This record gives sequence, structure tokens and C-alpha cells, in this order.
Amino acid sequence: MKGIIIKSIAVIVSLLLLSDMAAQQIAKSTYGDVLLKNATVHTVTNGVMQNTDVLISDGMIANVGKGLTSSSATVVDCSDHHIYPGFIDGGTTLGMSEVSAVSLTNDFNEIGDIIPQMQALTAVNPNAVAIPVTRVNGVTNVIVNPTGGIFPGTSSLINLVGYTPAQMDAGFKAVAMNFPSAAKRGRWDRRSEEDIKKAQEKVTKQIDEFWDKLTVYHKIDSASAKKSNAKMTYQPEMEAMLPVYRGEIPLMINVNKDKDIEAAIAWVEKMKIKAILTGVSEGYRVADKIAASGLPVITGPVQAIPGRSEERYDVAYANAGVMSKAGVKVALRTNDTENVRNLPFHAGFAAAYGMGVDEALKAITINPAEMFGVADQYGSIEKGKMANLFVSTGDPFEMKTRIVHLFIKGWKVPIESRHTLLYNEFLERSPGLEEK
Repeated sequence: MKGIIIKSIAVIVSLLLLSDMAAQQIAKSTYGDVLLKNATVHTVTNGVMQNTDVLISDGMIANVGKGLTSSSATVVDCSDHHIYPGFIDGGTTLGMSEVSAVSLTNDFNEIGDIIPQMQALTAVNPNAVAIPVTRVNGVTNVIVNPTGGIFPGTSSLINLVGYTPAQMDAGFKAVAMNFPSAAKRGRWDRRSEEDIKKAQEKVTKQIDEFWDKLTVYHKIDSASAKKSNAKMTYQPEMEAMLPVYRGEIPLMINVNKDKDIEAAIAWVEKMKIKAILTGVSEGYRVADKIAASGLPVITGPVQAIPGRSEERYDVAYANAGVMSKAGVKVALRTNDTENVRNLPFHAGFAAAYGMGVDEALKAITINPAEMFGVADQYGSIEKGKMANLFVSTGDPFEMKTRIVHLFIKGWKVPIESRHTLLYNEFLERSPGLEEK
């Protein structure tokens, strides 16, 4: 399988890179009780707490408060430092691509228009070099998305630590959908209006026919469940879509243009399913309608250019803020592979262009956690939640801020990546040959 080949190549590349750094010892993550003392704690859900301690035990946040003690914990003085919950990116292909120009290392786009059974989680390479690069910027969780056809597969939320995809699984899945568009794909799209309309009608017909079959499959499956000896022909695409049809998991609908967004909202209401809108680059044009629908939105990238030549330069920066002020629950995504690390800076742009710092912070912490149904574990600094958090020297939206301690699932992850290894290697060079 392509996924196995990718992982094998990635391991070989990693070994070759490390062989060039023989003097370096890559640190391992450590596990144990840790007491973070005297920090400014940005809880997200309960305000900012000054001179506050956070106790990590058994992978969880055991307590948050002043004057905490523990006989078993390693004490870390965090005076003049800040503690934030780990950031969550609402849409990436992180870990599913190594070298974009080499097709064998790209495993996010399978053949077929309707393949919801394809699991993005299984394509994740835990050894991808971009994962350490990402998490040292405070990003502890990401959604990994399949791309391609109408229903290209199933997205998953992962923790950015683990030796296997199963260890990284953070407990949320949603089927991805690319909604049919009535607009041009970009400035390079030379199709006529008639061709665009025909393409949209073709995709819409495919969706309608598939949904009719899904309705029949649901009825047969429900009837078969009542009979212990009844058996159905296995249809993986139908099995993958049944939880969506029954409202058990959401459909993550990628849609961008204003008219397409309106059409997607109407379609969701007609089908009576759970849904999350993603992309939504022209959400600012129909923010009130999105708010009225009650559908949450994952938008981004924020650092992008306008989709229309007549628009202001900053519409992408302001988009999230416009929707948030209209009453839409907004999360952010980078929609990237190598530069998912820039998520806090996307949030910083959104904050500066109308969203505000508090809402921008929620958009990469508690908001996506609530959308994904995992807010009892992630998204804020609270007792009883998973210890996904980091300690920083200042505001993580600022480029000058450094992350000094990082915890994922209670594991203290070294602030180390390919970049830091290369930096340290050449900062203190020990050449094998003396210069003549």
C-alpha cells in the first residue's frame, strides 16, 4: 500500500538526516507528575489567573490553583512565564505528505469520487519531520483531512505525539465532503459559465443518487439489525456514511463561495444531518445567514490573498472576525502540511483584523474542541482535562515568543525539531578536518 511505502521512505530519510548529526542526541519525551509553579495561566474558559500553579498527574491536569504542592511531582518554576492550552488546527494534511513533488510520499488523495471509507488516520506517518516542527510552536492537535473527490474520506483529530496512528488518535472522526461549486476555482480557471454549470449539475446528480442509495441502505440495515440471522452485502462506502446519515458524526463540508455556502446550508437543512462548514473563505459575505443556520465554521488559511480581484487586500484576514461578530462559532485552520506551525500567527492576523485576541485564542482552542465533541478533554486549562498545554515566554501570537515547555497527553515533549537540530549543529561546529 502507498501508506506503507511512505512510512518506509520517511524512516529512511529520518535515519539519513540523523546520521549527519552523529554528535547530536535526540531527546525522548518523558512521563511523570509535574508541578508548574507561579505562572500566568490562560485558562480560556475561566479567564487569566496570575501566579497560579498547574499540577500534571497521570497524563491529566490534576489541579489548577495557588500554592499547590505534590510530594511526587517534579517542580518547574514558571515565574514570568505563561501557560496556554495546546492549540488545535481545524484542517491539515500534516503527516500525510513528505515531499510534495514526489507522488509516492503523498498519501492524502485516493482514487475515486465517493470513498468515505478511506481513513485519513491510517495514512498519518508519526515520524513525519513536519510534526516536531509543528508542535514546538504550541500546536498539540490537528485535524488530518483527505482531499480529492466528492466524499474523499474520513477526517480525524490527532495528538502530535505517538509511535503509531492509533496512539495519536484523539477520538474524533468526521466524513469529509467537497460541496459542488457554481463558481470558478480561481483566476486560472478558464471554463465558461456553461461548463461550470454542467460540472456542478453532474456532481449534484452524483450526490443525489448516492444519497438515495444511502437512504435505502439505512432502511435495510435497520431492518436487518432486528433479525439476528440477516446478512447484508458489505458496501464500505455505505457503512462509512451511515453514522453521518443517522446524525452520529458530522459531515465536514468544504465550501467557499458565498452562493455555494448558501446552497450548502440549504442542503444540510434538507438532509437533517450534523455538519461543520470548512474553508468558508467568503463567509464574510453571508455571515448572518451562517449564524442563523447555527452551523459552526472552520475557516482558513487566514494568511491568504483575496479570492476576487475587486476585494480589499485584507478580506481573508478579517473573514473570521466578521463571522464571529455575527454570532458564528469559528475555528481556524492552516490547510497546510509543512507550515501548520504557523497556526498561532494565522490567529494573530485574525485577532488584529477584527476578531480580537480572546476570540482568536478560542478559535484555536475551545471552539474546535467543542465542535469535535472533545471539550471535556481538550481546549482549556481545567482540572480533569488532558494535559495538552505549553509554557511560553509571552504571547504565542507574537513571533518573538518562545515555547519553553510542552506537554501532550501528559508527556513532556522536548522542544526539538529538525530546525533546532540543524541550528544547534551549526551553532557549535566541530569539523572533522582542521582548516588549512
